[in-house]
Amino acid sequence: MKKIIPTVFLFTLLTGCQSAYYAAWEKVGVEKRDIMVDRVEDAKESQEDAQQQFSDALEQFTHLMNYDGGELQDVYEELKDQYEESNQAAAEVTKRINKVESVADALFDEWETELDKYTNDGLRRESASKLKDTQRRYASLVKSMRKAEAKMDPVLSALQDNVLYLKHNLNATAIGALQSEFNGVKNDINQLIAEMNNAIKESNAFISSMRD
Repeated sequence: MKKIIPTVFLFTLLTGCQSAYYAAWEKVGVEKRDIMVDRVEDAKESQEDAQQQFSDALEQFTHLMNYDGGELQDVYEELKDQYEESNQAAAEVTKRINKVESVADALFDEWETELDKYTNDGLRRESASKLKDTQRRYASLVKSMRKAEAKMDPVLSALQDNVLYLKHNLNATAIGALQSEFNGVKNDINQLIAEMNNAIKESNAFISSMRD
């Protein structure tokens, strides 16, 4: 008879993984602060990759709008591939931001708790002040990241709609019908890239401040 892990035990096991992960790193001298910086860097890199991917998707969409003959199936397949790769890039951005938030929550909780351990009031006040400043800069960073992230969904939806439409209407007339959609997609992608630039700048500034 198979042993079934109780739901409560499984939940405890899953929720305790992060604590065990951080504890393991701390034993070899890597603090939550270091992990946070690494994860912000990872999130920044995923945004840079997504920027390039959405730019590639726009380039392919532009190529489609300029279609002047040739194998239309190939053009459709390329746009479909660009959509799927954009979807994957967006998912990676979200995953990386979530990981930043996870370690930030752990770091700030620990920092708050350890303020009560000070016996020197001056050092405690200084540490509390640094905590508030770090939280303020972090809040600005995550807001910028999430703002850029939110711009991805409308673009992905538009790309998906166009890919689906072409799939079932693979002819030159269909391309003409999508012309009105193109300008909207182009504008959305340009706005997305601009927001990601802001988030990347925020990331660089936050990383620099944490290292200083």
